[in-house]
Amino acid sequence: MRLADRLTSRLPGKLGDRADRPVVSMVRLHGVIAASASPVPRSVINIGAVEKTLERAFAPERLAAVALLVNSPGGAPTQSALVADRIRGLAEDKGVPVLAFCEDVAASGGYWLACAADEIYAHPTSIVGSIGVISQGFGLDGLIERLGVRRRLYTAGESKSRLDPFLPEKPEDVDWLRGLQDELHGLFRDWVTSRRGDRLAKDADLFSGEVWTGARAAELGLVDGVGSARAVLTERFPDAELSQVEGRKPLLARLGLAGSPAAAAGQGADVLLGVVQAAEVRATWARYGL
Repeated sequence: MRLADRLTSRLPGKLGDRADRPVVSMVRLHGVIAASASPVPRSVINIGAVEKTLERAFAPERLAAVALLVNSPGGAPTQSALVADRIRGLAEDKGVPVLAFCEDVAASGGYWLACAADEIYAHPTSIVGSIGVISQGFGLDGLIERLGVRRRLYTAGESKSRLDPFLPEKPEDVDWLRGLQDELHGLFRDWVTSRRGDRLAKDADLFSGEVWTGARAAELGLVDGVGSARAVLTERFPDAELSQVEGRKPLLARLGLAGSPAAAAGQGADVLLGVVQAAEVRATWARYGL
C-alpha cells in the first residue's frame, strides 16, 4: 500500500476518535470591566464584547465543562453582573459545571466574574478578593479659578450637577455617594455569599475590600484550591479535549488593517480621550502592582 493510502486510511478513525472525546471549553476573561470600549485592544470586558464568545463556549455537543480564565482588576459593577448572569444562564441551560481560574488578579469585579463558576481555583501568587466599591475623580475648581476660566453651567433639577469636578465638593453630595456605594457593596456581598455559601471562612472579614494571595484565599474559602487551569482540568477531565474559545477579531484586524493609517483616519479628535482611557486602565491594574 502506498504511503498516501496508508495515511488516508488512518484519517477517518483519528477524526472519529477526536469527535467522540468530551470537550472542555476555555474562555479568557482578560481586562478591566467597563461599559465602553478601550483604546487598548481586547483589554476590556463587557457583555457586548464577550457574550458571543460565551455562547460558542457552551455550544459543543459533547461539552463536559467550561473553564473561565479570569485576569481582571475589576471595574463596572453592572457589566460584572451582566456577564456573570449570562454565564450562569448558559451553564444552567447546558447543565455543565463551570470552573474559574484566577490568573494574575481576580479582584473586585474580577472576583465577581469568578463567582459565576461552581468552583474557583487560583495560583498561589494570584491576587484575589477586593470585595468592595470604589469611586474616584478630580476636583478641578481651584485649577480653573487660577487659570481665570469662568465655567457656565445651567441645570434643571438640583441634583444634575452633583459631584461635578469643576464645582466645590458638597458634603451632602459625598453622603449621597457613600450611600450608593453601601448599596452596591451590599449587592456584591450578597452575590459572593450566595455563590460561595458555607465555603467562606466564618471568622474573617472578607468584605472589607482587602485582597489576598491565592494561597490565603484558599484558606479563607474565597477559592476552592490552588493550581493552574491545565493541571486541574487534565486531572478532572483526563479524556477531554481542552478547547480555547476566543472572541472574533474586528474585520479590520482580520484583514491586517488594524492600527494602519487608514484605520486611524478620522480619529484625531479622539486622541486625548484615548490617552485618558488608557491611563485609567493602567491605573486600575497598577492598584494591584501589575
